[in-house]
Amino acid sequence: MSRGSAQHRGSSRSTSNESHVLGSTLRVRGRVIGDGDLRIEGNVEGDVQVSGALSIAAGGVVSGQASAESVSVEGSLTGDVEAKGEVAIRAGAEVRGNMNGATVSLEEGASFTGRIEADFELPADMTSAVAAAPAKRRR
Repeated sequence: MSRGSAQHRGSSRSTSNESHVLGSTLRVRGRVIGDGDLRIEGNVEGDVQVSGALSIAAGGVVSGQASAESVSVEGSLTGDVEAKGEVAIRAGAEVRGNMNGATVSLEEGASFTGRIEADFELPADMTSAVAAAPAKRRR
């Protein structure tokens, strides 16, 4: 069992497209910060922040905030997610927290409790229908 911060900081020769795995037998208590992609197969009790893609595998557990370029959850996540790109909650995943990403997808069979925030543009026919609808006054 590891206590404290678990961090990966690459050398000056390191690139941000490196891929790392936190194996199924590992348990981390503390923040995980790193460059590149990270696949979590074990258990993390703390925040996770990576510059690339974050993947929580089936059987993987994260209890903390997650921040990454993109996030894919097949296992269990309790905490809010902040992604620059896609947030994908796969079938069989259990997620409790707020999701914020450019796109958020939920597969059938996933369990999700929280709020979803995503930036998107409505199709032209929907925006014209909203603009044409009369405004209702609150009393």
